[in-house]
This record gives sequence, C-alpha cells and structure tokens, in this order.
Amino acid sequence: MKIGIIGSGHIGGTLTRRLRTLGHDVTVANSRGPQSLTDLATETGATAGTLEEAVQDAELVVIAVPVKAVPDLPAALFDGKLVVDADNYYPQRDGDIPELLDRSLSSSRWTADHLKGARVVKVFNNIQAAQLMDAGTPAGTPGRIALPVAGDDADAKRVVMQLVDDLGFDPVDGGTLDESWRQQPDTPVYGTDRDADGVRQGLAEARP
Repeated sequence: MKIGIIGSGHIGGTLTRRLRTLGHDVTVANSRGPQSLTDLATETGATAGTLEEAVQDAELVVIAVPVKAVPDLPAALFDGKLVVDADNYYPQRDGDIPELLDRSLSSSRWTADHLKGARVVKVFNNIQAAQLMDAGTPAGTPGRIALPVAGDDADAKRVVMQLVDDLGFDPVDGGTLDESWRQQPDTPVYGTDRDADGVRQGLAEARP
C-alpha cells in the first residue's frame, strides 16, 4: 500500500521502519519539515515529505502525534481517507481537554470529530514502540501478542486488522470508536503484551 505517516516519534518512526520492511511505499512527515527526516528516510527508504505529500495520495494514513496537535491538522485533506489513530491523550502533555478529561468522549471519537469525513480506526496506541519493533511473530505462534482495533467502518477496520497481522500481531476487534476508551491509558490492555484471549478479557474488564 501507499502509506502516509504523520509523526516521527517512537510509534511513527517504528511504523515507518516496520512498514518499509514489509514493502509498503511510505511517506513520513512531521511538524519540523522534511529536512528533519533525512536520517530516517535514508535508513528506511521511506520518503520524507510535507504533511500534504504524506496524505494526498495515501491509501492509509497513520497519525502518531500529540493529541493536542490534532485540531491543527487540515481536516479537508483527510476527507475520505482511512486514518489509523495511534494517539493517546496525556493531560500532562496535551493540556486540559474537557471532553477527554471527564472521558465523555474517547480520544479517537474526539479525533474523528476533528477529521470529519475520515474513516478513523484506533490501533497501535496500547503497545510500546520497542515491542512494536521487535516482538511481532508469525500467525499461529503460541502467545502471539494481540492488539485491539476499534472503528466504525467495517471495511476500514478489516484493512487495518490485516495490516496488524502482517506486522506480526493478532488483531482483536475492539468495537466502535466510542468503545475505544477500553484500550486507552489506565485500562487493563494498555502497555501490556496480552495474547488475543487476554486482550478480549482486558477489554471486557475495562471500567470508565
């Protein structure tokens, strides 16, 4: 696939590396501009681009930026795009966002509300970058780490679940975007390396 990645931090950089090894055509962008991504592009063979270049022709776009930066993204650019939301809301970093502080909205629903027209799927937010880089295993491996995948668009979710499998993890249906709070920080599946049954159990045990 042609994939755009917005953000070059721990998760964005790791996904750039992993998706390139799978043969995907990756363009990566960040807030500092393409010149800041020369080393990552040279290492991986990805293209360093602007936000517009990363998104406009992409079949799938990963957003891995601080949540507070989401409202600054040009929503029209993402219209109709399959958007993977790998973000987490951390009040100490992102500031007070009332709907997220009181959990009246999941952070992915909040993101989808800002990116009207995008087909948003939540994944990669509960795994540490080092595990995402090194802990993938072939399908059927006992104890294979599983990742919850939440979204409202069944076709978009199916594409993303296949990508998760290709990366070496068991995809587990995490329900809708409104249910994606079950995989946010301070829930049983956050920052853990559970297998598929463990992820399903953790999602079920999560409390608001």
